Amino acid sequence: MSFDIAFKLVRGTGIAAILASTAFLASCQVRPLYSEGSGVAGKLTSVGFSEATSRVEQEVRNRLIFIASRGAGEPENPEYKVELSVRSNVISTLLVARSDESLAGRATVSVDYTLKSTKDGHVIKAGNRYATALIDFPAQEFAKQRAIRDAENRAARQAAEFVGADIAAALGR
Repeated sequence: MSFDIAFKLVRGTGIAAILASTAFLASCQVRPLYSEGSGVAGKLTSVGFSEATSRVEQEVRNRLIFIASRGAGEPENPEYKVELSVRSNVISTLLVARSDESLAGRATVSVDYTLKSTKDGHVIKAGNRYATALIDFPAQEFAKQRAIRDAENRAARQAAEFVGADIAAALGR
């Protein structure tokens, strides 16, 4: 007799757990970030970016404009403004002891950003993102300088992708 009561109790608990998990999963609102229903794509086209002060910052800015507008360019009267501050750092990582020369390194691009509404100046999102690109240093000086520049460009584009995703997520809320 006690076995029947325990069986009914376990079955009832199992059914309650299934119903609770179904209700919990139904309340989730997971959707694609750039879906048409979210309106993020429209908001992204109305984002303006601060002027660049360095070559690497210009790389980040250009990539962000491309991400936000899907290649259409920056809007004339943006509803949102992003203030950018970009730093680049190149570090040698693999030194040859005999010649005190470096064979490899890394370029790190760090982006501080603040997304504001142009109507009232309200800060919507502020943050920092960074990306690192690895470099092989050739013996020739011009090739080494070009490798550094290419690594900075790769890191700048990657950091811009991170910042663009943050901005889209902030505007999607």
